[in-house]
Amino acid sequence: MRAPLPTPLVTVEVADTLRRGVPAVLVAFPGDPVRFGPGAEEAPDLDVDDVSGKAGSTSRQGRTWVVGVGDGGAGDWRKAGASLVRALHADAEKAGGTTFDVRLPADVTADAVAAFTLGAAVGGYRFKVTGEDPPKRVRSLRLVAADPALAEVVRKANALAAATSLSRDLANTPSNVKDPSWLAAAAAKAARAVPGLGVEVRDERWLAEQGFGGVLAVGGGSSRPPRFIELTWPGTAAGQPHLVLVGKGITFDTGGISIKPAEGMHLMRTDMSGGAAVVAALVGVATLGLPVRVTGLVPAAENHVSGSAYRPGDVIRQYGGTTTEVTNTDAEGRLVLADALAYAVRNLAPDVLVDVATLTGAMKVSLGLRTGGLFATDDDLAARVAEAGARVGEAWWRMPLLDHLADDVRSDIADVRQCPPGPGGITAALFLREFTGDVPWAHLDIAGPARADKVYDEVVAGATGFAARTLIELAEGYAPSA
Repeated sequence: MRAPLPTPLVTVEVADTLRRGVPAVLVAFPGDPVRFGPGAEEAPDLDVDDVSGKAGSTSRQGRTWVVGVGDGGAGDWRKAGASLVRALHADAEKAGGTTFDVRLPADVTADAVAAFTLGAAVGGYRFKVTGEDPPKRVRSLRLVAADPALAEVVRKANALAAATSLSRDLANTPSNVKDPSWLAAAAAKAARAVPGLGVEVRDERWLAEQGFGGVLAVGGGSSRPPRFIELTWPGTAAGQPHLVLVGKGITFDTGGISIKPAEGMHLMRTDMSGGAAVVAALVGVATLGLPVRVTGLVPAAENHVSGSAYRPGDVIRQYGGTTTEVTNTDAEGRLVLADALAYAVRNLAPDVLVDVATLTGAMKVSLGLRTGGLFATDDDLAARVAEAGARVGEAWWRMPLLDHLADDVRSDIADVRQCPPGPGGITAALFLREFTGDVPWAHLDIAGPARADKVYDEVVAGATGFAARTLIELAEGYAPSA
C-alpha cells in the first residue's frame, strides 16, 4: 500500500517569457463577447463559442487551454486555478502534458495571482492509499507575467498551499496507521525539515508527572497512549508578541463509553484536524520566516472503549488543578484542550491564545459545512482572525459568548462540568474560557469545514486543511512590519 507523505502538489512559479513548445493556458472573462487575456490572437483555432469565461470553466482547444476567471475576484481566481489543474490532471493520461505556461493579463493584481496559485496548488490534491501506481499528473505551472514582484506573492501562496496539504495529509491518514505516537513523529519530522523550528514530544509518563488529567483520561481507554507535542518558532525580531496556538489532536474518536453511532464513525480519523492545522501552521510560519514568536501545542490522544476508559460521572483534575465533572465521554476534545490551554497560560506567557478544534456538531447545525465558528474574548483578536481568513479564502463567523450561560459551567461535585446545558457550541466555548486566564483568547470550532464530502472551489473530498492558512495569516498580522 502506498500513501506518500507529503502529497506532491503542483509546483507554481513566475516567469517573464513563454517556453517554446510548452502548451499555453489563456484566461477569459465572461461577457458578450467574452474577453480574453493575452495570447488569444496567437490561437487561430480558438473556438470562442466554447468559452464562457465563467469562474472555473475550462476547455481544451488543440494544445491551448482556456480557463474562466469570472469577475476577477480572489475567489474566482482561486476557483479557476483549482478547476484548471483538475482538468489538466484528468487530461494528462491521454494528452501527455505535465507542464504548462499560464499567460496572465498585464493588469493582474497580486491578490489574484496569490489566489490562483493557491487554488492551482491545492485544487488537484489527491490522497489515496493504494497498491497501484499513481496516475500521470500535471507537475508544474509557470505564470507568465511582467511584474517580478509577483515571485514573492507566489512564494507565500505556495507556502500556504503546502500548509493546507500537510494538514490534509495528517488528517486523512487512516487511524490504523495514525495514533498519538505517529502524529507526534510526523509533526517532529515536518518541523525538523525547517531550520529554526523546534519540537518537543512528551509521553504519557511526563503527562502523568505534570498532571494532565484531561489528556490522560481521554487517552486511558486506548492501548496506544497519548502524547503532547510542542512546536516553537522564536521569531526573528525583538519585542514581538507571543502567539500560542492549541490544536485538538484526537487521532480517532469512538466517543468512548458514550459511544458514537456506527454511521459516520469512520470519519473520526479527521478528528485531529485542529491539531493538524496547528502543526501545519507552525511549519508554514517557519518556512516564511515570520518575525513573530509562535508556539504550537497539540494534545494528542485516542478516545477508545475498554475497561480502562473514563466514565460519565468521573471527576478529573485538569492541568493546574481545576476539577471537571465528566458528563459525556464523547465531548473529549474540550478536556484535552483545557489541559493545553492551562499549560500555555501557566508556562508560556502568551500575549494571544488561539485554539482550533473539530469540537461540536452544533457548529455544523449553526453555520453549515463551509464556515468556521469564531468565539473570542477580545474584539481586536476576533477581527484579526476573520480578516486573516478572508485574505486566504477561509470564512469565519463570530459567535457569542453568552454570559447568562456562564453559571451553568459550574458543577455541584467539581469546579466545572464538561457539558453544561444549552447551545452546544457556545457552552463548549464557555467551558474552555475557564482555562484561558486573562489572556486575549479565540476559540475556532471547525467541526463543519474541516471535512468535505464533495469537491468545491479549491477543496476536495476528505480533510480540507481548513484553518491552517488562517493561522499563518493571523501570525503574519502580528509581525512588527504589519
